[in-house]
Amino acid sequence: MRAFLVLLGIVLLLVAGAMAMGWVSIDQTRPAVVQAPAFRAEGPKVSVGTTQKTVEVPTVSVEKPADNAQ
Repeated sequence: MRAFLVLLGIVLLLVAGAMAMGWVSIDQTRPAVVQAPAFRAEGPKVSVGTTQKTVEVPTVSVEKPADNAQ
């Protein structure tokens, strides 16, 4: 039960932070008179794409130590 409350608190803090930063906007579209109020939430727009790139990777060489057993 404690873990659930901690998780709920973290989620609420993240939502409050996102709203404060302007990443999430929640507007009430219908007042709460007799019916339940209606809300419209807008989040950030995300575009995902791919690009072809050539990346140079360094080479690694490993040398075994000399056998000094006498």
